[in-house]
Amino acid sequence: MSPVRRCSRTACRQPAVFTLTYVYADSTAVLGPLAAYVEPHCYDLCAMHAERLTAPRGWEVVRLPVETSGGGPGSDDLEALADAVREAARPPARREPDEAVGEGAETLRRGHLRVVRSDPGRGEPGPPRRPRD
Repeated sequence: MSPVRRCSRTACRQPAVFTLTYVYADSTAVLGPLAAYVEPHCYDLCAMHAERLTAPRGWEVVRLPVETSGGGPGSDDLEALADAVREAARPPARREPDEAVGEGAETLRRGHLRVVRSDPGRGEPGPPRRPRD
């Protein structure tokens, strides 16, 4: 395998110099310096395809500046790009209901399911017993 990364566009054999990432929540395409390593949801583009890049109607293209004097992308640029993508992908914080509001105390949560134990201090009756013969 060649150490030079190629443009992600079909049939383009040019070396990649930019990385394209989408932030779907903000309808934004971020074009920045070539990422340090290949990411599964990013596209590496050559200079020609990066220059001709357009976004769908209603989307915004953010072009991060590229240092031409250095030997590659700066670490600050890559960190800013990664932080922006992580922040956009983070789900909004949900408030959990207080334990006093429910009938029991939550002991375990797996996805949308949760295990709740009864609070023995409330004096709630246990499960009904079968009469003995």
